[in-house]
This record gives sequence, C-alpha cells and structure tokens, in this order.
Amino acid sequence: MFSLKILENPSFDYSQNTLDEISLVISKNILQQQNWTLNIVFIEPLGIQNLNKTYRNIDKVTDVLSFHYHDSYENLWRDDIAWELVFCEEKILSQGEQYGLWTEKEFYKLVIHSVLHILWFDHEDDEEYEEMKKWEELVWKEVLGD
Repeated sequence: MFSLKILENPSFDYSQNTLDEISLVISKNILQQQNWTLNIVFIEPLGIQNLNKTYRNIDKVTDVLSFHYHDSYENLWRDDIAWELVFCEEKILSQGEQYGLWTEKEFYKLVIHSVLHILWFDHEDDEEYEEMKKWEELVWKEVLGD
C-alpha cells in the first residue's frame, strides 16, 4: 500500500484516516504491488498557475496537478517519493462551495481523481472517461459511503 503524506496542513479539516483508507482501497482494487509515498502539497493560485503553464501549457489556475517521478514503481521503498499532488487550496475551498460538497469531500474527490491519473487512468475519450469514473465511484463509495 502506498502512503499519502501531507507536507503542510491546509486551513480546512481533513482526516488522515480517510486518506489512508483511500490508499488502501486503491491498493486493494487497482494496483496490488505498491510501496512508496505520495506527497501532497498546497500552493497559492499564482504558483499552481505557473506550474500549469510550465508543464501543461495552460496559463490558468487549476485545482490540482499530478506528478509521477518513475516509469515503474516496482523497486521503490516505502519512503521513496514516487508522486506528488500539488493542490491550490483556494480552488478547493471555492469548488467545495460551488459544487455543494464540504471542502473536505471536495479534497478527497480530487485526491482519488489525481491518484487514478498517476496510475495512468485518463478521460480523453468516452471509454476512458467511463472506466475512470467507475473506479472513482468505487473508491468513493467504499471510503465515504455516499
């Protein structure tokens, strides 16, 4: 099982137990052999906009960017940083309100979605979208139950 490690706590509440459960459910259902760490960091809107422009050629603020640092995860150790999720806390707060979710649930939704991207799921076409959505819903339901 991989571990989700928040490097600096956001201003909103979250549960490390819920993050651990997300990791467990993804590990058990999607990718069996996992032994690494995923860092979670929060940055300001301008910072994530600059990263989005640099790495995706999109000059706008986004909610989260996913970075994986290895083509294979087979030989990694527990403390090896394999991935990073970079979140814009302000976007999570505004989207939580906009979509009628609690901020905490919006954060979990984005974590699940981003981890699936790192595991090479995508939504470029309808078939990929449906496959990714199926796994997002499975993880959400097992972890959050609603």
